[in-house]
Amino acid sequence: MSIRNFQRFVRSESAASAVLHRYRFAGGLGRGPLPVARCPRCAAPGAYGLADGRWRCGACRYTFGLLTETWLEACRLSPLTWLWAIKLFELELVAQQAGVQLGVSYPTILRAFTAIRRALLAAAEPTLFRREVEADESYFGPRRPARSRGAPQNRGRSTPHKIPVFGILERHGRVQVTVVHDCSAESLLRETLRTVKRGSLVYTDRWGGYDTLAFCGYRHLRVDHGKRFSRPSATGKVHINGLEGFWSYAKGKLLKHHGVSPRKFPLYLYEAQFRYNHRHEDLFDRLLTILVRPVPDL
Repeated sequence: MSIRNFQRFVRSESAASAVLHRYRFAGGLGRGPLPVARCPRCAAPGAYGLADGRWRCGACRYTFGLLTETWLEACRLSPLTWLWAIKLFELELVAQQAGVQLGVSYPTILRAFTAIRRALLAAAEPTLFRREVEADESYFGPRRPARSRGAPQNRGRSTPHKIPVFGILERHGRVQVTVVHDCSAESLLRETLRTVKRGSLVYTDRWGGYDTLAFCGYRHLRVDHGKRFSRPSATGKVHINGLEGFWSYAKGKLLKHHGVSPRKFPLYLYEAQFRYNHRHEDLFDRLLTILVRPVPDL
């Protein structure tokens, strides 16, 4: 959604509340009167309004507000501030910059952005890839630990200070990434079996961890990065350039945060996955649709 169109919905608190109301109870923007509020507990449509702006379900007597049991309940922000926070998140402002623009404290806006990232992670649904896919692993973190600069044991795949990530990209489709404990053959095969249908064509580099793919029902082609980045074959180009491009894309997104704690790293990683998979869509509409959903009981 462009800034020009977005400004129509943030003219006042009442206009912002109407936007959230439509997204929560109608699934998106629309014309006409506001939809009837439904109870988040029993889904009954017979809720009636109270003097304080909340509703009470006529069936189960549950009292709820506009943001009750949604991801937006994580912070005590007004509907207008929430819409601006979601828009600034879409525009990729870091929490400190967004807090300055909104006049909100850094802990509050960071909590709001963390709630958005948690919602994206909870909404991510595993996809079973069926066509040609590229598989590769990458490592996220500083190039070397501060106290052992240049140590030979901190290079390549023996980097204990980095976080290993395994990714699978379906050509002309989506990407799916997973934080793994290590990049052993067992870990890579387990994630591939979970994500890619057997019989699919899998492109990888020459890392030995992929040797078992051919014995598990996959067609497997390799490219030797020591000699070339792609080679021709009867099925087309053998390369993993698409997934290599995603690694550069994700690391560029993380670079602007100037360091992410290992505990919160998966949230930022899945945010990069979400932005990549929906890069041709209206991110504001998709974000708001996800955020007004009930928080799952995990």
